[in-house]
Amino acid sequence: MRRLLALALLAALPVAAQQAPAPAAPPKDAAPPPKEAPPPKEAPATPAPAADPKAPASTPASTAAKAAADAKAEDDASKVPLDDIRRFVTVYNAVKQAYVEPVTDDKLMKAAIHGLLLDLDPHSTYFDKSDAEDFDQNARGAYEGIGVELQRQKDGTLKVVSAIDDTPAAKAGLKSGDIIVAMDGKPFRPDEGDTSAPLRGPAGSKVVLTVVRKNAKKPLEITVVRETIHVTSVRSRTLEPGFGYVRVAAFQADTAADFEKALAKLTEGGALRGLVLDLRSNPGGLLTSAVQIADDVLDKGGIVSTRGRISISDAQFSATPGDRLNGAPLVVLVDGGSASASEVLAGALKDNGRARIVGSRTFGKGSVQTVLPLDNGDSVKLTTARYFTPSGKSIQALGIVPDVPLAAPRSADDTRLLISEASLPGHLRGDADDNDTAGDVLDGETYVTQALAELKRMAGVPVADAKPAKPAPKKK
Repeated sequence: MRRLLALALLAALPVAAQQAPAPAAPPKDAAPPPKEAPPPKEAPATPAPAADPKAPASTPASTAAKAAADAKAEDDASKVPLDDIRRFVTVYNAVKQAYVEPVTDDKLMKAAIHGLLLDLDPHSTYFDKSDAEDFDQNARGAYEGIGVELQRQKDGTLKVVSAIDDTPAAKAGLKSGDIIVAMDGKPFRPDEGDTSAPLRGPAGSKVVLTVVRKNAKKPLEITVVRETIHVTSVRSRTLEPGFGYVRVAAFQADTAADFEKALAKLTEGGALRGLVLDLRSNPGGLLTSAVQIADDVLDKGGIVSTRGRISISDAQFSATPGDRLNGAPLVVLVDGGSASASEVLAGALKDNGRARIVGSRTFGKGSVQTVLPLDNGDSVKLTTARYFTPSGKSIQALGIVPDVPLAAPRSADDTRLLISEASLPGHLRGDADDNDTAGDVLDGETYVTQALAELKRMAGVPVADAKPAKPAPKKK
């Protein structure tokens, strides 16, 4: 009966979500995909973004109405469908008593909980204790595995969103769009839960992945040697005198501080005339890190807002005075692998007219996940809100459309499989849901050169036009 009550309580998770303050536990999206983690252990290097002074003031009437609506939502969420619970108990007992092989209570209950989340959306999932610990490690930027961003599919297979820079996955040749169908010859099952856990393991151990790649005649067998992955989330260099480059590969606990250090190093010889901020194939991470970086280069204006069914899911972040670039031109380079927090940052800079967005349409993950810890060490990652850019546009299933579009060259034997949030089965519908808008993944220095050319034009520097990448052929 205790287990049955636990299941009934889990069905009322929206109530529990009210006990998990969203700003204190920012959503996390990468390795594993789109997700949430605890806030940074150290205070941000600059003041936290303030509430938007232009937001309408709450009146006693509106506050009372909101409280009444929340109370009704809580009451509705706490109601347990007794007929369905009785039906569940009937099936539970039938399986336990008559299934061809013995099944433990623990296995049955975990399967039931997985089932509650399986058909919600691609980003809601159940973490076993070990999976939850691995998930937290990602926020700290160190774990043992292969270094790949994945998205679980309905059939249990794993779709590669991106291979993280300089990791075993990237070195072994895993590509965005690859479908991993088996590991060490064992096919994945639909009910396996977390996406990245199967690929974790001790550093030095090998794993053989069976990979289906578009236009490949047969599945590929790719051997990857696990390592301790220390994800360096920020890299920087000078492209030309006065023009800097910062690459942000993921948003981790220390990413904002590392970004500020990179800017300080780039400006040691004097103020920058412009900066290229590279967010290509950045799967996201901690929302607070993305918000802090936006605040670093904005002097004013909104950054992002979140809206959910309950008031605790609603939040709004705005910039505080002070632009670390002192108004120098800024180009943000994005592609089809730029997701979640990357899109929040790009959208904030675009809507405020602070940066020009160059590249291809971004992934389109505009939802917020909240991690709800359970008493046994397991956790539930539940989608609780949507992101909105300062102009009020939803990112979900649409992404950020670049100001200067770029496309990757194609050939007749091209094996890339373009993916986006809108192409994922069961994704949340967006304001302008479009299943035919996946952006190219733009690898290589060619696109940095084109971004620099655009930056120099913004700075008023004469520049020979960089040769654009060949446009993608029109779909027939």
